[in-house]
Amino acid sequence: MSDLFSDSKSLSEKKVGDFSGYDAGRLIDDLPPLLARAQGSSWYEAPGADIEVAMARLCLLRRAKAGAQGTMESGDDAVRLLLAGTEPDTLIWLLSRAVSYMDEQGFPDFVPGARLEED
Repeated sequence: MSDLFSDSKSLSEKKVGDFSGYDAGRLIDDLPPLLARAQGSSWYEAPGADIEVAMARLCLLRRAKAGAQGTMESGDDAVRLLLAGTEPDTLIWLLSRAVSYMDEQGFPDFVPGARLEED
């Protein structure tokens, strides 16, 4: 993933060291302004909209921090910490995107007890 944030000059530079820590640091710097831009953007009109990129980079932050720290919980903590500084309206927008995606993937059909029982 490191090359995702690199310009063409640095693509030719040899990178040595902790890629997970490097990626996590870049994502932590990149995400706050991206999250602000994502609020209100549509995920239905075009792939790669700010909301899509923001959600994907939150996932990548989770992976990178988990790799750097050696536990999945560290990845979850990193995402929560970053989101703690995000505007409430933006959080609502992100959560609605997550719910939309989960619904489109059939998540409710796989969770026992999710459907309301008939009266």
